[in-house]
Parts: sequence; C-alpha cells; structure tokens
Amino acid sequence: MAKNEANKPEDSAQADETDATKADQTTAADAQQDSKTDATEPNAADQGQAATDQDAQADDPLQEAQRKIADLQKQVADLNDRNLRSQAEIQNIQSRNKKDQAALIKYDGQQLAHDVLPALDNLERALQTQVDGEQGELLKKGIEMVQKHLLAALTNNGVTEIKAAGEKFDPNIHQAVQTVPAEDDDHKDHVVQVLQKGYQLKDRVLRPAMVVVSQ
Repeated sequence: MAKNEANKPEDSAQADETDATKADQTTAADAQQDSKTDATEPNAADQGQAATDQDAQADDPLQEAQRKIADLQKQVADLNDRNLRSQAEIQNIQSRNKKDQAALIKYDGQQLAHDVLPALDNLERALQTQVDGEQGELLKKGIEMVQKHLLAALTNNGVTEIKAAGEKFDPNIHQAVQTVPAEDDDHKDHVVQVLQKGYQLKDRVLRPAMVVVSQ
C-alpha cells in the first residue's frame, strides 16, 4: 500500500505533463489556425481589390471611347460652323460683286459724261453770244448743231437735264446759290432762275442745277 501511495505523485506528475503537452498542442493548433485565417483574410482583400481594378480597367476603354466621341462631335460642330460662316461670306461677296457689276453697267460712262458737261456749258454760252453778219450766223448754226449732237449722244446714254426752272426747290438735285423774296406764299421755295444746268445719269446726279430760290 505504501508503495502504491508512493507512485501516486509520479502518476499525478505524468498526468500534469500530459495535460500541459495537450494544452501546448492545442495552443499551437489554435495559433496555426489563426495564422491560416490571417493569411486567408488578406487574400480575400487582395481579390476584392483585384476585382475593383479589373472593373476600372474595363471602364477605362469605354470612358476613353466616350471622350474621343465627344471630341469628334465638337470638331464636327466647329467645322460645320466654320463652313456655314464661309458660305455666308461667299454669298455676301457674290452679292456685293453683283451689285457692283450692275452699278458699273447701269452707270457706265459716268466719268465721260461728267467730263463732257463743261464743254456743253461752253457751247451754250457761245450760242448766247450776239453775232453780226452771215459768217457769224453760220458759225452759230455750226455750234448749235454740235450742241444738239452732243445732247443726243448724252441722252442716248442715259444722261438727262435736271428740271429746275419753276420747279419746287429740291436740295437733292438743286443747289441754291442765291435767294430772292417770293411774290406770294404759293411761290415760296421755288426755283426762279437757273444759273447753270444740272444733269443726271439715270437716277444718279452728275451735277446739281445751280439755281436762285424764292423765299
């Protein structure tokens, strides 16, 4: 009995050692499991990040394509606007050219007619001169013929004399160089005398008539 009782402490010690060993094994197993768990969790996070990166990479080509489409649409709009502006400018130029050509045709010979008017004035003054003798009369008739031919040529080219004597004063075609009192109210602002004839080429005044106006 004493021997058996002596062995009990040894058995108890062995049991304690066994329990300690099991506890250490359990702790090691738990640590290993925790290590596996820790190793697994980062992998899951990495997988989530990788999935996000893949989605971003998948979106990048679409966004890039959309940006390119937007840029192309803007370029097309700019080109269309420039094209419309160019067409409008071309139409304006063509319209101006047509007007200029029409004016050139309509008022062709304006400068020549303007230069001829002083010669016509001199012929009229010559006809107003008193002459004596047959030679003087013949000379005067010759001047009169030249005047008629010149007036006919001007008329055929659209040059006509501006009506002035007895007409109501019009500052667009008459140039008042002197005023005189009017006989009555009905004759106010009327041309009473023509000092120099005026001429116009169609509807354009070559030279206004120089007149005396009643006031």
